[in-house]
Formats: sequence, C-alpha cells, structure tokens
Amino acid sequence: MHGENSIPDASVLSGWRKSSYSGESGGNCLEVNDTAAPTHVPVRDSKNPTGPAVVFTAPAWSAFVGAVKTRG
Repeated sequence: MHGENSIPDASVLSGWRKSSYSGESGGNCLEVNDTAAPTHVPVRDSKNPTGPAVVFTAPAWSAFVGAVKTRG
C-alpha cells in the first residue's frame, strides 16, 4: 500500500513513540508520530521500524483515540 495514505519507509521520520500502556515486553505495539506534521499522524508497527506507516488525518486520529478512551 503506497500513496497519500502511507509512507513506504517510516524510518525517515523521527519522533516515534509508543503508548505508556505498551510495557517493556516488546509485544504487538503501534508507534505514533504526532509531531511529523500538524495535519497528519503516521502510525507504524513497532517491530518493523523501516516498514510502512499508515497516515491518518489529525482529526481522524483524534476521533479514533477519543473512541478508544471512551469505550476502553
């Protein structure tokens, strides 16, 4: 998947972070880069830092995070 909704090599961006709920076990985690651009939020698999990232619009990412927090 390549195009306006993805980045083929997510390692070109700095500023990735994992949720504090991820723990140190190295399990299935996503990393988010909410400092890359004010209008878009790339998300990648933490086990594949040179792999692709899916890019969400900032409002879509905010809505997703809000829904997860609300529904637990």
